[in-house]
Amino acid sequence: MEIETPAAPAAALAGDELRRLLAATLSPDKASVDAAAAGLDRAAADPRFPLAILAVAAGDGDQGVRVAAATYLKNFTRRNMEGSLSSSHLYKEFRDQLAQTLLQVEPAILRVLIEAFRQVVEKDFVKDNLWPELIPQLKLVIQSSNLISPGQHPEWNTINALKVLQSVVRPFQYFLNPKDAKEPVPQQLEQIAAEILVPLQLTFHHFADKVLLSSDAIKLEYEQLLLITCKCMYFTVRSYMPSRVKQILPSFCKDMYRILDSLDFNSLPEDGAMMRLKIAKRCLVIFCALVTRHRKHADDQMPHIVNCAIKISKQSINLSGLDSLPNRIFSLAFDVISRVLETGPGWRLVSPHFSSLLDSAIFPALALNEKDIAEWEEDTDEYVQKNLPSELDEISGWTEDLFTARKSAINLLGVIALSKGPPVASAASKRKKGDKSKGKSERSSIGELLVIPFLSKFPIPSHGEDASSRAVRNYFGVLMAYGGLQDAMNSSIYHSLMKALTMEDMEDITCYPVCASASGAIAELIENSYAPPDWLILLQTVVKRISTGDENESALLFKLLGTIVEGGQEKVLPCIPEIVSNIANTVMKLLPPVPDPWPQVVEQGFTSLVAMAQAWESSAPDENKKHEKRVWQSGQSSIAQTFSLLLQRAWLLPVEHTENSCSSLPPPSCVNDASVLLEFVMRSVTCMEETARMKVFELVPIWADTIANWDSWEEMEDQEVFNTIKEAINFHQRFDLTGFFLKMLPSLSENGSQSSVIGRVSNFVTRAIAAYPSATWRACSCIHILLHAPNFSLGTEDARKAIAVSFAQAAFSRFKSISDSPAGIWKPLLLAISSCYICYPDAIEQVLNNYDGNGYTIWASALAQVSSSSFSPGLSSESEIRLAVLTLSIVIQRLLVLSMGGTKVLQDCYDSEDDDVREETEEEFLERYALVAAGESIEVVEEGDLDEETEDIELGSLDEVDIQQVVLSLMQKQPALQAQTLPDGLVERIAETFPEYEHLCQVRRQA
Repeated sequence: MEIETPAAPAAALAGDELRRLLAATLSPDKASVDAAAAGLDRAAADPRFPLAILAVAAGDGDQGVRVAAATYLKNFTRRNMEGSLSSSHLYKEFRDQLAQTLLQVEPAILRVLIEAFRQVVEKDFVKDNLWPELIPQLKLVIQSSNLISPGQHPEWNTINALKVLQSVVRPFQYFLNPKDAKEPVPQQLEQIAAEILVPLQLTFHHFADKVLLSSDAIKLEYEQLLLITCKCMYFTVRSYMPSRVKQILPSFCKDMYRILDSLDFNSLPEDGAMMRLKIAKRCLVIFCALVTRHRKHADDQMPHIVNCAIKISKQSINLSGLDSLPNRIFSLAFDVISRVLETGPGWRLVSPHFSSLLDSAIFPALALNEKDIAEWEEDTDEYVQKNLPSELDEISGWTEDLFTARKSAINLLGVIALSKGPPVASAASKRKKGDKSKGKSERSSIGELLVIPFLSKFPIPSHGEDASSRAVRNYFGVLMAYGGLQDAMNSSIYHSLMKALTMEDMEDITCYPVCASASGAIAELIENSYAPPDWLILLQTVVKRISTGDENESALLFKLLGTIVEGGQEKVLPCIPEIVSNIANTVMKLLPPVPDPWPQVVEQGFTSLVAMAQAWESSAPDENKKHEKRVWQSGQSSIAQTFSLLLQRAWLLPVEHTENSCSSLPPPSCVNDASVLLEFVMRSVTCMEETARMKVFELVPIWADTIANWDSWEEMEDQEVFNTIKEAINFHQRFDLTGFFLKMLPSLSENGSQSSVIGRVSNFVTRAIAAYPSATWRACSCIHILLHAPNFSLGTEDARKAIAVSFAQAAFSRFKSISDSPAGIWKPLLLAISSCYICYPDAIEQVLNNYDGNGYTIWASALAQVSSSSFSPGLSSESEIRLAVLTLSIVIQRLLVLSMGGTKVLQDCYDSEDDDVREETEEEFLERYALVAAGESIEVVEEGDLDEETEDIELGSLDEVDIQQVVLSLMQKQPALQAQTLPDGLVERIAETFPEYEHLCQVRRQA
């Protein structure tokens, strides 16, 4: 940054042509814009281009063109900062000219150019520390600027100079080396503090006096100066504490107290007062940072900080008439108090104010007001998200980003309630003679001593009271408080929450916010291991409320119902069949007449039914408990019938009503939960009559059609579909006597093509291979089932071959994308290709070689590597070993045909095949699984669920093949193998594994 006015920059490209191109970028005609952008890109190749376009941005003329120039320069800097720009011999000239320009341009240009400057600062000053003259020169500019030293350099704008300082200090708001637990304050930040922030404190004090003491109209420039200085101070102390800042902290805090004490919310802020509110907001943010990060340096300021925050918070009674910025200020005032209360001296400082805080600050922020009613009527969902305590995370003084006064007040109330009061000696604790373990005073929480008694004094409004009545408004605040105390008070508030859950609407007053708050709070209690005194009463209350409430309320209660079922377990199990029937009937009433879209309440209903289905299946009694088993099976059958009726209503009825529509598929948003219900139905069927009654053969094709082209991959939303695929194949083997799943059926999708159930499912699996890693594991597991389990006939063999080719192409493509280094996900992909290869060796070899000229060899070599005993995770189940041995035996024969007998690929295949066939000793087994337990296979666990890694794969008739006999037969039928150049160790292991065939190795030993 040069202080002297620099010479005019080279204007080779800064003439009319450059301005014309920039003006053309503002044209509404796309062709003109594209042509101008191409022209600018060509001009950007000139080394002097940054200086030229900067001159346009800083010069006279049309402001639109100048803003366009600044914007192009900002994007140009971002693209080229690490490359051609910073390496140019003109870069230092450009950097200094940019800094000089920032001091003089108007706000519209400054806002854009400061973004370009920020990138320069982050690289040159923060990262590389190669701009030593920046801070001394910036100090001189600020001291000589127009507001601080009028008349010296009127062209240097103080606000602009402070904006430059803000950009310089901004990167230091975060730790530069967050992994270093004892990272020192960066030398650059220490320099900024010493040379600029320390002298700037006096300037801050001077202008605070001008703003606070002057009776003249508000001077906007002075307040801007205060605001930018506060931002710079915040960025400085958010993470670090420079040594020189410690010296000015008391003086700086005193001025912030004065600014905050000047706030008055008894009347609506005037238009000109918004800047003062922004300064106040920034002061409170600084206090939060000091209490959180730098307590030892702020301890002496803590009493003043508390008093200041409490004074503001007690004006919360005026919240209803205020906009978002004052609301945020109240939120921060509550947050400051919460943070102080979490510190060592916090109790001593805040506890004397507990009662007045409850009465005059917290509760007024919770009570119903006119703005609540207006926002509720405008957007119910947004109101619930913004206000209800069920959206809160765990109560803590360190909670950030609460943003609204109500949420911050609820959080502060929870922090107060959780804090321990003074010691209280009870009669039961009086010490008996000689008993030293008793008599210790007990400490009750402030929630028990103060908060609950305070909330209990507000009565439930009588029926018919107007929404504007004080009783209604106060009780709304009580319920908000209870909702926020779920972590703090447990049983103390449970009964109050139950009252809130059952509260009925009063004429024109809806109790939905009350019910929503209570349901979220009760769910939180149960998730935190609280056991309600009577699970059945809670369950009945929720089910009744769902059947009578509106859609918004039911959507929330469905979530609570799922939590109750998961938490209650055996306490609620006997009621599940009846509840499933009630809930399914409610969901069926809520289903729209056309299949798309389903409302959120329907999706939540399906989710709650899934929770009940899973709870019921996990409760299956042992086979030897015959009476309990019969009762359970009766419930299972009843639930399955209900699920079938629901799926028929969701899938079959819309199809009947939309026969002429181009697409009548069910919406995909609920496919995972609907898959669970269908899986439950198929697993529950015990005879052909039940398949007809439950319409399984009508439901499965629509489900398969829905998932065939699924492309909205989400890990938690897709996993159950894979389980349903396996159950569908199992059902096909048990009950599909006519091969219905293999028949071509008209699709309900937009293209209307024909496909089979197996084909549609296979399409889903093929696409899943390329999705997230866990989906790849599950998809590969399904490939084995789809190829080996279905009852393929001669007439459907072409279909089987087609899906095998599709699977192999997808699996090899995915393998190639991650083949640079061995990884756990190699195993499922290579074994999936193996299943395809065993079915159709020639076709799959061609597929692999078509994808990559050497694809077959690449796959064979990788399969040998995965099958070796040294690979981790190795083959972990009998079925995996069987598949690998069968595949490698075919590969070995094929390699011999291809005259590759002496290659490393063949030796690897033979070596791995012997590894697989040789039985694992008990010691090896224990060692392998100890390594897994010790975390040595952590990479695999991260890539896919451990269940998929160790799961047996379905191989159909291949399970009957004797793999040892396969290997021995191969050796007998292929004499060439006996003459191969194989490692001595391998020959020895073959002889050890099969001693009865040791003579086959004699040729090699005698050679």
